[in-house]
Amino acid sequence: MPTRPTFFFFLSWFACTAMAQQISAPVPSTGSIIGTVTDVQEELVPGATVVLDGGGASGQQKATTNQIGFFSFSAVQPGVSYHVTIHANGFADWTSPAVQIAPGQYKDLGSIRLTISVVATTVTAALPPEEIATQQVHVAEKQRALGFIPEFYAVYEPHPAPLTPKLKFSLAYHTMTDPMTLLASAFIAGVDQASHTPNYVEGAQGYGQRFGANYANGITDTFVGGAILPTILHQDPRYYVQGTGSKRSRMWHAIRNPFVCKGDNGQWQPNFSSLGGYVASGAIANTYYPTSNRGPGLVFSTAGVDIGANIANSIIQEFIVHRGNK
Repeated sequence: MPTRPTFFFFLSWFACTAMAQQISAPVPSTGSIIGTVTDVQEELVPGATVVLDGGGASGQQKATTNQIGFFSFSAVQPGVSYHVTIHANGFADWTSPAVQIAPGQYKDLGSIRLTISVVATTVTAALPPEEIATQQVHVAEKQRALGFIPEFYAVYEPHPAPLTPKLKFSLAYHTMTDPMTLLASAFIAGVDQASHTPNYVEGAQGYGQRFGANYANGITDTFVGGAILPTILHQDPRYYVQGTGSKRSRMWHAIRNPFVCKGDNGQWQPNFSSLGGYVASGAIANTYYPTSNRGPGLVFSTAGVDIGANIANSIIQEFIVHRGNK
């Protein structure tokens, strides 16, 4: 039987030998995982995000495919079950089955084909045309050129919803009650006052009469040509901004606006509403203009001024304040 010191000697020798063997045991070398990402037509997919997930033991590695759709992971631990997940815009996510490598192995997953993502859509009931038109008019009633000039009648969509009679009158009302409309009438009255036309008296009374006449002209023109007749004739009083094409075609589009319009059915047709409004404005003006200014000449001159103003406004909307450039 060995003595106690001899026993402890052999025990210490055995422990040191086992520790030395453990320290000197070779560590399994890591490997690599590579692959190439393509679509179903075998076109390369650059910029895809690739995640190598080995669970809590080895964590995650992330990579991004290069211009030829290639990715690689190094320092991959052998004997661990990994999953490779690929995400790319427009494609469904792809996840591999469990992947394990041997020490020092260089594993190629080959060409991985992604499929097009199926987008889930929610079908909602379409809004009725009246509600769509109401929303469009509410937007139009906030349109202003250069931040202050009303653009309520400008349309930038090729196929807006048709206006109801109520909306046609709403546009006319908002136009005539807008502060800029009142300021414009006041400015024109000042010009008329300076040129002594029409033949009202001079001074503050004459200015007030000229202001009232100009504002009344606008009311009859806007409500008759922009609401009453469009409702009766089923025509659209708005100006459809072309916005594209040659300058000549856009100029012609603006010039013909007083004479051609769209019907509520979306078809182009003679603009009887606007022309009727211009004539009605001049005819009604014979009831409040001075006697010396009344007659057929007043009707045609008023209509001519309204047509010219309409064309000028259309040209401004077409070339200067076109919203398509915003």
